[in-house]
Amino acid sequence: MAEKQGASRTEEFRFFLLAALVGIGAGAGGTALHLTVDALMQWPEWLTARIGNGGAAIAAAAAIAAVMAVLSAAIVRRFAPEAAGSGVQEVEGTLEGLRPLRWQRVLPVKFVAGVLSLSSGLVLGREGPTIHIGASVAGAISDWRKLGKLERSGLIAAGAAAGLAAAFNAPLASVLFVIEETRRQFPYSFKTYMGVIIACILSAFVTEDIAGVGPDLRIVVAATPLWLLVGFVGLGAVIGAMGVLFNLMLLKGLDLAAAIGERFPNLVPLVIGAVIGALVIILPEATMGHEGLIIDMVGAEHAAVFLLAIVAVRFVTSVASYVSGVPGGIFAPILTLAACTGLALGGVLAVFLPDAGPVAVAFAVAAMGALFTASVRAPMVGVVLTLELTGAYEILLPVLVTCLVANITAEWFGGRPIYEQLLERTLERAGIRHPEEERETSGLA
Repeated sequence: MAEKQGASRTEEFRFFLLAALVGIGAGAGGTALHLTVDALMQWPEWLTARIGNGGAAIAAAAAIAAVMAVLSAAIVRRFAPEAAGSGVQEVEGTLEGLRPLRWQRVLPVKFVAGVLSLSSGLVLGREGPTIHIGASVAGAISDWRKLGKLERSGLIAAGAAAGLAAAFNAPLASVLFVIEETRRQFPYSFKTYMGVIIACILSAFVTEDIAGVGPDLRIVVAATPLWLLVGFVGLGAVIGAMGVLFNLMLLKGLDLAAAIGERFPNLVPLVIGAVIGALVIILPEATMGHEGLIIDMVGAEHAAVFLLAIVAVRFVTSVASYVSGVPGGIFAPILTLAACTGLALGGVLAVFLPDAGPVAVAFAVAAMGALFTASVRAPMVGVVLTLELTGAYEILLPVLVTCLVANITAEWFGGRPIYEQLLERTLERAGIRHPEEERETSGLA
């Protein structure tokens, strides 16, 4: 008995070492992506410093972004089609044994094409590439050590979580993401659960302490009075409906882009890249991921009409960027959309309730978690991710209430988790039936 227990402890320790290696690799890969994109994203300033902000600059920016988007989409289409968009649904498919993890292709393609798409100005988040990169690092290490199916799945999940930790420097939310988002696929055990935590810790350590590139979204928010919670209930209902609409438009956009791409493969990224490239000069608030806009908006006083106009434009550019066939995530665009919406609604409420204090900023923070929750349908991740990013722990209760109501609203409106729908769409296009769908069909029969 003692020998078996000792062997078990040895296997756990070896797995923990592999998880640590995955965390370091994911952190290094995510940090390299972040630093490279930050360096290349200086091109609009370089351009305007030389030719100004006029028509020539707009045309040049449109051409630059279009070339980058087309090149990114072409690399993905030629070498690893599964690297398009976010990597989350691909990771979930891998954990279910329905999608292969071709890490030899995904690693270089996700990095190179991701750098091009994120640097072009498209409205995408870096968490999509970093999650897929982290999972691919885990896949490489699993193949190297010839791990069994359960250990391999556990390590891939740890790599995906570590990739998210590298993107947002939010290790706790990343651990919860695996538990809540991949609850059906994750091979839960003491060993795999601890492996996820180890990978996230080391990924965040590499990202923050070594490279110093952790995102800075710290927002100072005063505690809100308890009677104002009813306002956050209303905010959650609005954001919940918005999340369902966002998911619907994303899926419709993917179908439209796929139909166009069958006849004209480069047309969608060319047009979308050119339009967003022009907006980089004309209306930069409508372009890029981008967490920096949240800080700018929170720190300034803008009219609700202006904020809602930014929301409308970014809603379109976010969907268009994702369906263009390039690598990129939706987390960062969702957070920015939500923050601007919350600021606008909070500003309107403050007019009628001047004694409520700085409600607009509190609404912005709560809306971030709520829109994530309504789209991804992972409410606890939405709460923790928002608080880790902003440090606004003073409004934990309002954020929790808003995310709860957003999740219920999304459910009542018939919304489903976006990554679940994206995986189903991927499997359908590949001619693969999901096991649950087969079981439902058999039951009906």
